[in-house]
Amino acid sequence: MQNLVPYPRHLIGMLTPSSNTVLEPYTARMLEPLFPAVSAHFGRFRVTRIALDDSASDQFRQEPILAAAELLADARTDIIAWNGTSASWLGFDTDERLCAEIHARTGVQATSAILSLNRLMAERGVKRLGLVTPYTGDVGARIVANYASIGVEVVAGSHCGMSDNFSFAEIDEDRIGQMCTDVAGAAPDAIAIVCTNMRGALVGAQVERALGIPVFDSVSTTLWGCLRAMGVPTAPLAPFGALFAGPSGSGLALAGE
Repeated sequence: MQNLVPYPRHLIGMLTPSSNTVLEPYTARMLEPLFPAVSAHFGRFRVTRIALDDSASDQFRQEPILAAAELLADARTDIIAWNGTSASWLGFDTDERLCAEIHARTGVQATSAILSLNRLMAERGVKRLGLVTPYTGDVGARIVANYASIGVEVVAGSHCGMSDNFSFAEIDEDRIGQMCTDVAGAAPDAIAIVCTNMRGALVGAQVERALGIPVFDSVSTTLWGCLRAMGVPTAPLAPFGALFAGPSGSGLALAGE
């Protein structure tokens, strides 16, 4: 008789920008307390530059993303997450439509970094936000405007002025920590590190403990959203941020629930 794995497996599919070198290793690091019962699996599509012009925006057309999602579905994932933050400047509705289409194509429930972040902020009552990104000022301004449209005021922002997606991963953790400290001076309800190719997950948790202000890193919030959607307890990941130590339950914006 064939031996079977003696525990239920929870399989997360994550859609990854092609030039991203942060989210895979940082996600794997955060999942270590749940290994081997929970694992993340990645599919890539081409994203190399973040800007507001048409050629940059075209990188986020649905079809290449959906093709990658269909391949992830072959791994029988329990959920598929778009692990990128494009909806923060393109509009939150772009992720809502994408997740609905992923579910329609694959039959797998779907969420994203930004849908998870927005749900988390709504749960925690965040109305005043500190924003940290590697992006140029015009991208940052678009993010500020989108959050204002849902009643969240960005009270302080710190941006690196960069557009090359690969280069975001080369911003060191000390600088990210200082950016968080800088925006903390405005006394926000929370700080969001918006970029899944920025090394914010581990240093964000350190800053949070030092300042007493919640820090929501994009890689962390994506994982939080996936675990919550699958009903997997997040408390074992509490050392990686207070978001994981919060109340249990789902309540996420998902397609396919």
